Amino acid sequence: MAECQLMLEAGGSANLILLCGPTGVGKTTLGDFLVEAELKNQAPHMAANPGCIPAIRVEAPASGEKEYSWRLFYQRILHALEGDLDAPRTDYRVDAMTGKVVRPAGSQSNRLSGLRTAVERSLRNRGTRFIVVDEAAHMMRPCHPSRLEQQLDTLKSLSNEYGVQWILLGSYDLFELVSLSGQLARRTHVIHFGRYREDSSDDARAFRGCLKILGKEMPALVEVDLLRYLEVFHQNTLGCIGTLRTVLKRLDLLVTKNGWSEETLRTALLTEAQVTQIMREIIEGEERIAPGLQRNLLVHPSNNSKKVA
Repeated sequence: MAECQLMLEAGGSANLILLCGPTGVGKTTLGDFLVEAELKNQAPHMAANPGCIPAIRVEAPASGEKEYSWRLFYQRILHALEGDLDAPRTDYRVDAMTGKVVRPAGSQSNRLSGLRTAVERSLRNRGTRFIVVDEAAHMMRPCHPSRLEQQLDTLKSLSNEYGVQWILLGSYDLFELVSLSGQLARRTHVIHFGRYREDSSDDARAFRGCLKILGKEMPALVEVDLLRYLEVFHQNTLGCIGTLRTVLKRLDLLVTKNGWSEETLRTALLTEAQVTQIMREIIEGEERIAPGLQRNLLVHPSNNSKKVA
């Protein structure tokens, strides 16, 4: 959270913030929290400027099309900034000589260019500082590698022109974006949102606290001693709080219907096949992202000068 907010303060030097982590670790919750925190911080400014929307969260669509659907993506941004507006989006301009509005010929039913113009206008009018994009890996999967850099240039251009930053939430696949070009790498900051590990005492203590708090939110589990099964929950959910919440919700429903028993707990847990698959993805992702998070220490000036000499 602190690192995300620090990079948001960096502005143009961090156009893209990539928040990578395993499935179920809590990336969506963190994205919502970042937006809520920004709205709270900007409350006085929003009170003086009712049209201001400093931050939003949208989900990158998986439309099933061969190419990524920028049309749906722009529509979701407009819905978050402007609400339900049925009027078509038109790419128009004002002629400098006559002062008249000029519209392109043909059908104007939400052309991509019109949607892009509407997004630009909304970002400017709403004073939006950053946009959290959940499931950002959807932007990569249908796109040919040769065109992926062009996809991200679209986001970068909006960032450069209107000062909006993009926080892309997704799996470890997102880290591959850094290797597309030096220009993108220079303006991209990668944050690893890792799981709570069993071999870390701090992580184990934090996971215990999460289990205790989440258990209190489940009516049927209030009287159950969940901490007795702390190790079971940690191993089964692989230290991912989003997954833990899902398991506890399922357990709460089962206990409400059938009553508490260890067999009920076993039914609510992930299967061994599910745990194995998720663990494989986590290990591969952590190994892939680890070298990219290393930063070499600066060489001391005196040592550097000796080498030069």
